[in-house]
Amino acid sequence: MVTVRPHLWFADDDAHEAAAFYAEHVPGSSVGSVLTAPQGVPGVTAGKPFIVEFTVCGVDVVGLNAGPDLRLDEAFSLYLLCDGQDEVDHYWNLFTADGGRPGPCGWCTDRFGVSWQVVPKQLEELCGDYSTAANQRAMQAMLTMSKIDVAALEAAHAGE
Repeated sequence: MVTVRPHLWFADDDAHEAAAFYAEHVPGSSVGSVLTAPQGVPGVTAGKPFIVEFTVCGVDVVGLNAGPDLRLDEAFSLYLLCDGQDEVDHYWNLFTADGGRPGPCGWCTDRFGVSWQVVPKQLEELCGDYSTAANQRAMQAMLTMSKIDVAALEAAHAGE
């Protein structure tokens, strides 16, 4: 059976720590197998975690500790669909803490270098298919935000 899984290259030997962090804080997440590096793998210390299989919110992921040649960036992100401002605030604060950083339009990067889109379902509902003036006002409001503000989106959608 053919499957597809995201494969994340961790430049700072963070794959196992990241997997454990997600397992602790994101529902439906867990750490699977952890393979240690054999002798002679460039950029990896023998005996340290090398390939880490984990699940984030039900999505199977492979993490690879492979040295600093490549870095994760915002070209790939995990889209975390939340329900309401409280969940947005919780995950935003979780991911931007301890070296994480905020970005525009609901995007942020956690301390492991993984980019997240922390999106309330209300954003999808209010923007719809972008075909109405109300949808477009909500989208324009979102474009001015860092962390998504549900009340501000609702106000923009309503024309307030």
